[in-house]
Amino acid sequence: MASAEGTRFNDPRLRALLYQAVLVVVVCGLIGGGAYNAYANMRARGIPLGFGFWNEVAGFDINFHLIEYSPLSTYGRAFWVGLLNTLLIAAICIPLATLLGFAIGVARLAPNWLLSRSALVYTNVIRNTPLLLQLLFWYNAVLKSLPGPRQSISLANAIYLNNRGLFLPSATPRAAAAWFFAAVALSVTAAAMFRGWAAWRQNRTGAQAPVALITAALILGGPAIAVLGAGAPFTFTVAKLSGFNLKGGIQVVPEMAALVFGLITFTAAFVAEIVRAGVQAVPHGQSEAAFALGLHRGLMMKLVVIPQAMRLVVPPLTSQYLNVVKNSSLAVFVGYPDLVQIFAGTVLNQTQAAVQVMSITMAVYLSISLAVAAALNAFNASYSWREH
Repeated sequence: MASAEGTRFNDPRLRALLYQAVLVVVVCGLIGGGAYNAYANMRARGIPLGFGFWNEVAGFDINFHLIEYSPLSTYGRAFWVGLLNTLLIAAICIPLATLLGFAIGVARLAPNWLLSRSALVYTNVIRNTPLLLQLLFWYNAVLKSLPGPRQSISLANAIYLNNRGLFLPSATPRAAAAWFFAAVALSVTAAAMFRGWAAWRQNRTGAQAPVALITAALILGGPAIAVLGAGAPFTFTVAKLSGFNLKGGIQVVPEMAALVFGLITFTAAFVAEIVRAGVQAVPHGQSEAAFALGLHRGLMMKLVVIPQAMRLVVPPLTSQYLNVVKNSSLAVFVGYPDLVQIFAGTVLNQTQAAVQVMSITMAVYLSISLAVAAALNAFNASYSWREH
């Protein structure tokens, strides 16, 4: 009997299950002990244990918000302001950093010596300089050194740049806006259908159609006809000097501009290296075959190299997009009111609900990161499926 029991205990699968059960018990004990210790300390010091602060009056102002907010709004409203401000930065920086990074990455491989070396210097300088230092440079050395509102840098008396920010004309929809948006939707649909038909025709007959020219004509022509027929779809309001500042229009505060410029230039340097590595990973024989078929360098990159490089580029791009979201939390150092500054900063200091506030903040960043990763993984899967 003892020999049989010893034999069962020596079973690797049984030992593995036993060790895992012990590990689960230890981990649960540590988590439970930590939670009880936090609960006891919070209760002893009078720190809020629940989320009742969510509906209390915040009592502080936020200088930039996409939704209605005032000092009489609640902490919950402040949370949504910070979340939308964070998502706005991500929505602006991710596509612009991608476009700039792809351009610099392709320039790194250009036959032009000056162009390739300039791209090399850019990527080496930006990638080896701390992001926080770059944000402070954009904010203090570039934007704060701009002239005051009365000496604003003007573009066509419609766009103004000064140390208070960038002032753009604001658009108010008119009755013709519905026709304009309908024309845009129809034009984009027609362009997509034409591109599909042109690809089908080329696969069957080999004949190429001027896709780029006709697509541009469709996308621009439809809205232009709508404007000529129904009138201007928007009324624009330009900022005007009033007292010591400009009033009206859309103001992009310097804090937001510094954060956007810093994140775009920083992320684009890493995207450029990813693109360069992906392009160089494509076998050289593919380029030689494209040249043998008579394709010039532009068409060779567009039709042969870049499509094959994308399956190698997309996975590491996911990490860079996640870094954009997480690095936006450095906004606190330039004063941009993102989620960290508003909720994990001001709200935490006023309510002392550290556990609840930090848990919510971490859960938000985790959710955003998982959503971005899921979207990129789905795109990568669909792209790989189309390749095969």
